[in-house]
Amino acid sequence: MILHDHLSDKLKSLNKKGNVIKLFVCGPTVYDEPHLGHIKTYITFDVLAKYLRHKGYSVFFLENITDIDDKIINRAMETDQNPLELSSLYFQKFIEAMKFAKIDSVNFYAPATEHIKEIIRQIKILERRGYTYKLPDGIYYRVWMDRNYGILSGQKADKLEQGKRATVSDFKEDTRDFVLWKFQKTEKEPAWMSPWGMGRPGWHIEDTAISGKYFGNHYDIHGAGTDLLFPHHESELSIMSSLKGNSRVVDFWIYSGLLKINGTKMSKSENNFITVKEISEKYSSETVRMAFLSNNYASETDFSESLLEEAKKNVEYINRAYMLLSGVRGKGKKLDYGNLFKAIDREMEKDLNTRSSVAGLLEVCSMIYKNIDNMDETDANLLKTRIDEIDSYLGILVRESTVLSKKSIEELVKLRENLRKERKYEYSDVLRNALQESGVIIEDGQGKSGWHYELR
Repeated sequence: MILHDHLSDKLKSLNKKGNVIKLFVCGPTVYDEPHLGHIKTYITFDVLAKYLRHKGYSVFFLENITDIDDKIINRAMETDQNPLELSSLYFQKFIEAMKFAKIDSVNFYAPATEHIKEIIRQIKILERRGYTYKLPDGIYYRVWMDRNYGILSGQKADKLEQGKRATVSDFKEDTRDFVLWKFQKTEKEPAWMSPWGMGRPGWHIEDTAISGKYFGNHYDIHGAGTDLLFPHHESELSIMSSLKGNSRVVDFWIYSGLLKINGTKMSKSENNFITVKEISEKYSSETVRMAFLSNNYASETDFSESLLEEAKKNVEYINRAYMLLSGVRGKGKKLDYGNLFKAIDREMEKDLNTRSSVAGLLEVCSMIYKNIDNMDETDANLLKTRIDEIDSYLGILVRESTVLSKKSIEELVKLRENLRKERKYEYSDVLRNALQESGVIIEDGQGKSGWHYELR
């Protein structure tokens, strides 16, 4: 498989001596409702992890959770809540959003507050090597000691202050320096004991400590949205390089393009975001996934209702074709579809080209519609198996009925087929309507019927 590495700005082959792949993705700062911009990024890496597993790799997917941060503390003060209780609440909302989007490939979520010991350990190592200094508000990292700082983002020295999350101290040795440990200002702020006094970790050191604990000083893939490229990942790379002694700490730096609305990045800071809860009331998980997978993962995507409506049509088209295959019985025309599936896999191997893969799957479905009335049952079963394989990483087939099991549905569809053969149309219509009320749509062919779940 070939993937784009941002650090080298090259397409590189994923050459692994073993079959274990370590994947680390930056999770959210949990102080508000999760929005579609988050979900776009996490769908990208969900598909990557699932596709690699489909190809036989054992993927350990680690995602950190920033559950202590200035934004969390400020929101807690605004709403008169305990900061840690607030972050716990929104972490659960984030997990619910991930479930909605069928993002279930993450092996472990690692909250920063559960890794204070590892964070302090890394700061102490940096301190011994001369990379830190103390100011009235905390312990800072000396960027000038890393001559390669800026290599990941390609930022010039005079531009490196842009995007800074932490409050700038007037006493910093260099404007690029960032905080590793923030001293506690008031008793209301969550704080932990450290060799430098009560305080809490800075943003960048949280992720390096977490990845270091589980993956050591080198791993395969680090992913996030492009908005985290600078300063976050630039600073992470610097910390990891300083700890290891060289910059070969991650093989692939991979970025998902931003989600925009009216030409502006969808974000909480811009107050222009659409929450996952809001979108779930109108569209299905499969429709949301299709909307993002129909574009290149690294490209920016402009959000619109038309984007989701087009995705909804494609989801319906694929699901109906898939369910029609269940109604195929007996001998029929043999089909040549092997090259279509080879092309889909080939596109996935080319830097996770889901856009072309989705187009290929739509072509497969077009073939199904054209041949469904004269299809061989063996071919139909093989087609279902191949589509199931693709869906194991794309996640665009509707798999559930809230009322009936798949086995029960198929038994009822078969019963209805028999009623139609006996010309008992009144009873077959009653059964059809009852299934529709349960969220199951029947598609009748010539003497046989398929079905699919009702789609949103």
